[in-house]
Amino acid sequence: MSARGTGVTGPEVLEPRHIAIIMDGNGRWAARKGLSPSAGHKAGVERIRDLIEACKERGVEVLTLFAFSSENWQRPPKEVELLMTLFHSYLRREARRMQEQGVELRVIGRRDRFSPRLQRAIAEAEALTRGGVNGTLVIAADYGGQWDIAQAARMLAQEVASGERSVDSIDETALAERVLLADLPPVDLLIRSSGEQRISNFILWQAAYSEFYFTETLWPDFGVAELDDAIAAFRQRDRRYGGRSEDGLEAQA
Repeated sequence: MSARGTGVTGPEVLEPRHIAIIMDGNGRWAARKGLSPSAGHKAGVERIRDLIEACKERGVEVLTLFAFSSENWQRPPKEVELLMTLFHSYLRREARRMQEQGVELRVIGRRDRFSPRLQRAIAEAEALTRGGVNGTLVIAADYGGQWDIAQAARMLAQEVASGERSVDSIDETALAERVLLADLPPVDLLIRSSGEQRISNFILWQAAYSEFYFTETLWPDFGVAELDDAIAAFRQRDRRYGGRSEDGLEAQA
């Protein structure tokens, strides 16, 4: 990941500035190897370090990872407990490394359902890495895209109720400024591992003009080569943002 910048507009972006990944397939990876689900989740966590470094080398400014969704609380209690333990361990182990690399950590999503111990670890890791100039790692935990949009709508409603703005002033721009990640470059490329082809309530607003890339590779096997495959596919996309190039009709004929 490289130095952060503001959002971009235009007909085409040849290189992704912001990549988001739905890390899926840990359980299936473990099952295929005759291992416990915990082994799959632990192997999945190990992938993150390599991808942070790979993104830095490839000029990606922001890497956003979907670690734990709002719906994941419905999983078996022992699995949820394991995921929370792994999250806490990751923050304690990797925050100092990210600080040394100049990578800023940001955690998005609800925090009130996490234990006080985990909430402290999140706050401390964010404080330790704040101001990093070599990119941003965003971890979405207890996050849901619908929740995110609802939060933004609630902020606007409160502003209307307090007289700070009129109803007529609410538009796409006003909402976009209040969803999470609004201050970061737009999500260019959204990747999902494991073969599933849905985004599962992840960054619904932010992914409006993202390019999607689905791979059969299970998350613990998703390495630098798979990242490069996704970026190569991204480079082949024609990003028109609803418009059309001058020769668009001829190209489609």
